[in-house]
Amino acid sequence: MTTTNTVSMPLTPVAPGRWTTLAGPEWRNPGGGLWGGYAIGLAIRVLEAEPEATGEALSLTLTYIDRLPAGELDIRTRRLRQGGSIGVWEVEFYPAGSDQVGVHAIVTQARRPQTPEFAFAVMPETPPPESLPHAKPFGDGRHFGASAFERRTLDGFPPQVGTSSRSLAWVRSTRGPLDKALLGMITDNSAPRAMYALGPMINNTTLSLTAYLHATTEEIAAVGDDFILVECEGRVGAGGASDERSSYWRRDGKLLATSEQLAWYRAVRPNPPE
Repeated sequence: MTTTNTVSMPLTPVAPGRWTTLAGPEWRNPGGGLWGGYAIGLAIRVLEAEPEATGEALSLTLTYIDRLPAGELDIRTRRLRQGGSIGVWEVEFYPAGSDQVGVHAIVTQARRPQTPEFAFAVMPETPPPESLPHAKPFGDGRHFGASAFERRTLDGFPPQVGTSSRSLAWVRSTRGPLDKALLGMITDNSAPRAMYALGPMINNTTLSLTAYLHATTEEIAAVGDDFILVECEGRVGAGGASDERSSYWRRDGKLLATSEQLAWYRAVRPNPPE
C-alpha cells in the first residue's frame, strides 16, 4: 500500500474501500470545520485512486451532515452499481476513529464516448482577467481554500445588498494545472447568495451541493494554469434555506461545469451588552 499526494490530499489505502487522509488547516472555515469545497475535491481524488472505479467523475451530490474537523479523516468508498459506461459510487467522510458521517457523496463515474456536440449556453462577454486587479479573498485569506486559488472579480464582489445576486469572477488554481478535483472545489468558491439580499451578517451552512462536470478530463486539462470564468446567482431564500446556481467557463467559451447548491442561513445574533 502506498500513499498518493496530489494538491495536499494525501490518500493512504488501509483496506478495500477504506482510506485515510490528513486535511491541513488551510482547508478550514473560520468556524473550525473543513471548507465544503475540500470534500468535493477529495471525493473526486479518492475515486481516481480507487482501483475498482472506472471512467471519470461526471456528477457529484454531496450532503453536509456534520462538521468535519481538520486533521485525520477516514474515508469509505462503495460501488453501488457498474454498467457498461456508467458507475455509481458512494463516498463517506468521517473524523478519524468516529462512526459519525460528516459528508456523504454520491458520485456518478462515466466512460465518455465520442458523440456529436451541441451547446445552447453562451459565455458572458467579459474583459480578460489580466486587465483586472487581484481580488481580496473572501473572509480570512487563510481559510476557504483561499491559498489554492487566485480570484479576479468583474462584478458582484464583495457582496452588496441590492436587487441582483449575480457575480462574475475569473478564478485559477495556484496548486498546479486545473483538473477535475480542482474544478470540483471551485464549485464551492463563491460567496453565499443570502449576503446579496441581507448583508454580510449572515451565518451560512451548505446543506447539499450538486456539481455536473460536463467537460472531459482532457478538456479540463487544456485549461492548464489559465483562468476560468465563474458565473453565479441565487434565485430565492425563505424559511432558512437559499439556493445558488453557477456556471464555469473556459476562456474560449467551453462550458466546463455547472452546479446547484442549497444553503441554510441565519442572521448573526448581536452580542448582548455586558
